[in-house]
Amino acid sequence: MSDQTRMSDQTRDAPTADLVRQLSDQTSRLIRQEMALARAELTAKGKQAGVGAGLFGGAGVFGLLALGALTATAIAALSLAMDTWLAALIVTIVWAVVAGAMALLGKNRVQEALPPVPANSVESVKEDVQLTKTRAQEGRR
Repeated sequence: MSDQTRMSDQTRDAPTADLVRQLSDQTSRLIRQEMALARAELTAKGKQAGVGAGLFGGAGVFGLLALGALTATAIAALSLAMDTWLAALIVTIVWAVVAGAMALLGKNRVQEALPPVPANSVESVKEDVQLTKTRAQEGRR
């Protein structure tokens, strides 16, 4: 005899109070498990958003470096020969490219983390509700 058949026989023979207690215990356990899954998902999304925010911070630093290099370029262009300001302009462009790349990476990471809804947990709860409805309908037959 399979476990499921044995379980069905035991369920049929059990008093209503025992069945209600089992349902309560199983529901409590299911809710705890779903909450743990939601917590794990939100933690992962929070970490991903943190990486994106860190990249935005890095983009700000490199943006400031680009501004400093642009300032040095302007000074060099006004006071020195062509070679110095051209070199400073190249450094400015390099820093600006780095800042732009970091800003795009940060933006993408933040967008991947949004919305901060635990999608897997929501889907799992929907499946659990549907399974419970199906079993309840089968039990009425």
